[in-house]
Amino acid sequence: MADAHPAELPEQVRTDLLRRLRRHKRAFREDDVQVVERPLLRRAVGASALGNCMEWFDFGVYSYLAATLGKVFFPGASPAAQVISSFATFAAAFVVRPLGGLVFGPLGDKLGRQKVLATTMIMMAVGTFAIGLIPSYATIGVAAPILLLVARMVQGFSTGGEYGGATTFVAEYSPDRRRGFLSSWLDFGTFVGYALGSALVTALNAALTDDQMLAWGWRVPFLIAGPLGVIGLYMRLKLEESPAFQQQLDSHEKSLAQASAGSELRSIVKEHWRPVLVCMGLVLLYNVTNYMVTGYLPTYQTETLGRSSGSADVLVLVAMVWIVVLITFVGRLSDRVGRRPVYAVSAIGMILLAVPSFLLLKAHGTWLPILGVLILATLLAGFAAPSAATLPALFPTAVRYAAMGIGFNIAVAAFGGTTPLFTAALVDATGNDLVPAYYLIAAGVIGLVTVRFLPESAQVPLKGSQPMVGSKQEQQDLITTSGRLYRATEAASGRR
Repeated sequence: MADAHPAELPEQVRTDLLRRLRRHKRAFREDDVQVVERPLLRRAVGASALGNCMEWFDFGVYSYLAATLGKVFFPGASPAAQVISSFATFAAAFVVRPLGGLVFGPLGDKLGRQKVLATTMIMMAVGTFAIGLIPSYATIGVAAPILLLVARMVQGFSTGGEYGGATTFVAEYSPDRRRGFLSSWLDFGTFVGYALGSALVTALNAALTDDQMLAWGWRVPFLIAGPLGVIGLYMRLKLEESPAFQQQLDSHEKSLAQASAGSELRSIVKEHWRPVLVCMGLVLLYNVTNYMVTGYLPTYQTETLGRSSGSADVLVLVAMVWIVVLITFVGRLSDRVGRRPVYAVSAIGMILLAVPSFLLLKAHGTWLPILGVLILATLLAGFAAPSAATLPALFPTAVRYAAMGIGFNIAVAAFGGTTPLFTAALVDATGNDLVPAYYLIAAGVIGLVTVRFLPESAQVPLKGSQPMVGSKQEQQDLITTSGRLYRATEAASGRR
């Protein structure tokens, strides 16, 4: 909200500004507008993005190695059953994600975002590193898949507090006018992690024989997570708490912040169930697409289309790199045109282009499959880029972390993480290799309906937080604009 005539402001910005002026009964002063220090902002965005990079490096590696892990941990099953068993273990981590959200969310609202995010980083690194140390089924029998399941559940529990906390942290640090752009760096880290995982697995498949991959090569990516976790933990321990958490605006929210975890959860269910449902709808749209492209597509190409693992990994790597290129530009676009148009256009694109994309993926040659995966990657960028700015804006400061933990993790557990499992099982049961496209169409329809109920939050302060700006000049511009709007409102009231 720069120095501008009130009539030139976006509708949602003008409405929010009027509401705040009526509450203050005066124009803004300097202590009404929070200025974010740029060094702190850079550290907050960088540490959060690195944490996401490490987390999704692991999830990406597991997806790319699903067929190999099936042979290592479920050697007695048929090839199709091995893949399904591997994805079932993948999905098991998502079953405990809501529990992690229920535990870490209220803690993040009471103790602070930074402390909880440091804890989730430690747990994720330990769980990932442990997978690389588990003996194979040939060595210890049925204990091997059980240990794999336990390690995956540790990862899932920690992830239940990771994404909701990271998005909340970055959103609360970001100036209102740039929240879409700055928050998109969080998912930039996500897809860099995927890309690094894909590149590493591709390199290992090229350098090692199948026997070497089965014997020890699959362990390498998981063991790398240990050092990455130490780096991420160091960066997160250096962070300060978010400005919004340090200074909650409304006294009502301060009382909420002092409530017990149980009363906070009851408050979320009772008072915020509508935004929780909107959150779940958007998360479904994003994560079904996400796990279809990053989790299922490598296995779809090798097991269903009969391509080599090397060519499949390269194709997915192309998708990841394209998303990394696009995502911050789409985030900046959402600041300018709004979150709702970006979501809506992407959802419509998914409904119309899912089947053509998979037909291109099935085609022979090189360029048509690349075109198909680039279409899917572009649509995924349209869902990913605005998410980290949109979802935290649905909830007030005092319950934001916990509400995000509930809405995000339930949707991911029920729909996102199960996408590779359900899709693989449906393809195997029906013999129809276009089932993944139909699955995406269904997600697009649900997402488009959800956008209908999504309030526009671009350039608007977070609920329960002061307006946030990136410099003293922007602070003065906003104060000037608020004065113009307040005088215009007072004059209109006088004429009436």
